[in-house]
Amino acid sequence: MDTLRILIVDDEPGIRTAIARALRHYRVTLPEFHADFAVTLDQAATGEEALEKIAADPPDLMLLDHKLPGMSGVDVLERLAEQKAQVLTLMITAYASLETAVNATRRGAYNFLAKPFTPDELKAAIFEAVKHLAVQRQARRLADERRRVRFEFLSVVAHELKAPTSAIEGYLQMLQDRTLGNDLSAYGMVLDRALFRLDSMRKLLADLLDLTRIESGQKRRELQEVDVQDVARGAVELAAEQGAPRGITVTLTDGEPVSMQADRGEIELILANLLSNALKYNRDGGRIDVTIRRLVDKVELRVADTGIGLSDEDKARLFGEFVRVKNEQTRHIEGSGLGLSIVRKLANLYGGETGVQSELGVGSCFWVRV
Repeated sequence: MDTLRILIVDDEPGIRTAIARALRHYRVTLPEFHADFAVTLDQAATGEEALEKIAADPPDLMLLDHKLPGMSGVDVLERLAEQKAQVLTLMITAYASLETAVNATRRGAYNFLAKPFTPDELKAAIFEAVKHLAVQRQARRLADERRRVRFEFLSVVAHELKAPTSAIEGYLQMLQDRTLGNDLSAYGMVLDRALFRLDSMRKLLADLLDLTRIESGQKRRELQEVDVQDVARGAVELAAEQGAPRGITVTLTDGEPVSMQADRGEIELILANLLSNALKYNRDGGRIDVTIRRLVDKVELRVADTGIGLSDEDKARLFGEFVRVKNEQTRHIEGSGLGLSIVRKLANLYGGETGVQSELGVGSCFWVRV
């Protein structure tokens, strides 16, 4: 349970005591925010005393009388505005008028409560103020989380680009210094490695663009009737060509056309990422089996391989961003770690789901239901 600190500012002891009595055991429950607030109370008889208490330990909410000896309630609001103090304020006054309310809200008051008021009216005003505070706190948490995620994302991107950039710089330095002599044919391997690193960077940037377009909602979508079996046929043919040098067989289970309303490019991207992983993490001479089938109101895309398999720990985090399986068997395998994250985000666009079944040393089966 969270604690809400309220400062009661009124020059009449009877009013302060009555408010304190009404709120002493008050609780505010906000199910939509999963929040529960208890109340602690403090009091001040003048505006000057209130400012001292706020400076020493700012409350969450202030009940501020409009007419006070010395500084008025409006004067207190102006001083707080100058100090940029963040205290949500309910202005209390016996002189209820539209002009007074406008004057108070212009100077930073959240709401206005006219004397005399009942305990229920007071609690209703407090309830609305607490809800406003909860919204503010959630907005701050989300803003902090966005900043943290953005920082981590950029840090990972910088790290992922640093290694290939340094490698390419090293290869170019070898060419410039003629490290292998003046015969250009001696540098074939160096150029091949540099081009390979550049290709890895290009794929990373392409994955980043796909990811940001999907997350920002700026990806152009053309929904139409798509035969997923036909899309899979094209993806399997391409994967078979890529797997041939390593003796990897890629097959599509025969089946009837499976049609759905979809963006053909998105279905192609899902299958391309699943097949890319199945190829990269497979063993030489292995196989990949692709199955497309209808499950009542969903279409399932299933890609099974005879690769290295996954541990339970790897399976639990596999669909996150920049996640790659790292062990002795995968150290030489290049990748951005974004492919499966893109697959999950695309599946989410269709109200779908993703999953994996895997056994170390035996293989993995990834499925997407959209």
